[in-house]
Amino acid sequence: MSVLREAEDGPAVVVCNTCRVSAEARETPDGARGGALLAAALRETAAGTGVAVQEMPCLFNCGQHCSIHLRAPGKIGYVLGRFEPTAEAARAIIDYAVAYAASDEGVVPYRQWPEGVKGHFIVRVPPAGKLVAD
Repeated sequence: MSVLREAEDGPAVVVCNTCRVSAEARETPDGARGGALLAAALRETAAGTGVAVQEMPCLFNCGQHCSIHLRAPGKIGYVLGRFEPTAEAARAIIDYAVAYAASDEGVVPYRQWPEGVKGHFIVRVPPAGKLVAD
């Protein structure tokens, strides 16, 4: 049995739908997980942008609640976290993802970064078969 399933192969924000709602709380008082709330906000914000929102359980970044992985074929990927599950965070993530999708290799000039993603980058991941040049 495979742990993998097929997903759209284009620019995508993969959101951890099991992430904590905050560093202090696992869920909201009504039982919602932060990742599920962020995923819903991302889907609403991404409509018509060409960036897919994909969900999966646990990105193994539990210390950095509300995490996402930004990826596209042949481009550097990024893991970001420490987001609040809000419409504002979703807007910043999707605005960055649109600029990322338009880039050649996944590098968005810092001057184009929305304020809402600054300080949220955790790791960059080179695409298969490539490394970042010195």
